[in-house]
Amino acid sequence: MQNFSRRDFLSAGSALAVTAVVPASTDVSSAMPPEKTKGLLNVIDFGAKGDGTTDDTAAIQKALDTAGKTYGAIFIPEGNFLCSELKVPAGVGIHGLPAWSYRDGMGTVLTLNDDKAKCLINLTNAFGAYLFGLCLKGKNLGTEIHGILIDKPDYGKQEDTPRIDTCRIERFTGDGIKLERIWCFVVRHSHCYGNKGCGLRVRGWDGFILDNWFSGNGKAGYASYDENASNTITGNRIEWNREGGIVIHGGSHYNITGNYIDRSGRCGIALLQGRNRGCEIFAVTGNVIYRSGKPEWGKGDDYDSSHVRIEGARGLTFIGNAFNSGRDDGGQGGYSPDYGMVLKGLESSVVKDNVSFNGALKELLVDLGEHGEGVIIKDNVGTLRKIT
Repeated sequence: MQNFSRRDFLSAGSALAVTAVVPASTDVSSAMPPEKTKGLLNVIDFGAKGDGTTDDTAAIQKALDTAGKTYGAIFIPEGNFLCSELKVPAGVGIHGLPAWSYRDGMGTVLTLNDDKAKCLINLTNAFGAYLFGLCLKGKNLGTEIHGILIDKPDYGKQEDTPRIDTCRIERFTGDGIKLERIWCFVVRHSHCYGNKGCGLRVRGWDGFILDNWFSGNGKAGYASYDENASNTITGNRIEWNREGGIVIHGGSHYNITGNYIDRSGRCGIALLQGRNRGCEIFAVTGNVIYRSGKPEWGKGDDYDSSHVRIEGARGLTFIGNAFNSGRDDGGQGGYSPDYGMVLKGLESSVVKDNVSFNGALKELLVDLGEHGEGVIIKDNVGTLRKIT
């Protein structure tokens, strides 16, 4: 089978529509002084209030469109800015004042006030745009409304290169961040909390996902269900997500290193079959996975109560990870998971030197066989938890 590559899509020629940069709006206040139409534009100068009662959508959009004329940037100070969907032009930055606790956003807060919106911040065709220091609140309004969205019909002819940095995205009815047909991106130092979908959902490739919190989301912390490749997931805390920590279907060329994955509703890491194949060329090392398969949240099947589930992978190295079973904070709830690692249908892969201390309740390693050539599974040591 031929390896998956973004070039497979980009070489399709006429099958792909040319993605055009969305032009900036020309609806700019003629009263705006010339010296305030370049550089870092303060949305207050465009009429935004940030008082938690005024709809600031038009004022912030006007600032964005003005900045779009020069690939500039806007500044949103501290306050609570009520908004519907904001469309970011190409090459524009949004700067806020980042402040949040684990459970609440502060500083620069943008609060969704439209239950019919697709998202709060739309980065579709915003090539080279960036977000810094924003707290986005969805308030559980509407259905399938995302915090930050890229939603392209095809991959286009240029890299998207958005950077999402030091932002908090909470309580949206869709995904915290949804990147659909993305090509080159960075998400770092951010917190996706309490969204009904995934914390971060990616369809695409060439991403760096670094030093984030993905906490308490209704689906996975990080998920790729469609075509995906060439993503690096490093140094993240991924916890209390109902349908798993990291869930990848049919991806390729991943580096998953040094993450802390805690109290997933299903598997801590699941590398599963995609539409046409399993995962390929994965380096997974140095992760700590704790308390997977929370029993009170249910599961798809018995093997979803495991730290790791890998089916149909080729070119996988899974080395030097540590597992531990447990229950909820304060000694509440049931112990989990039932299983440590569940493996099936591997080829040209190595799974070794992983350690489980009190790692699972029933079995540390479930080998379901059906492997191809060149598979090494050995030296995975540990103990089962004994519940008295």
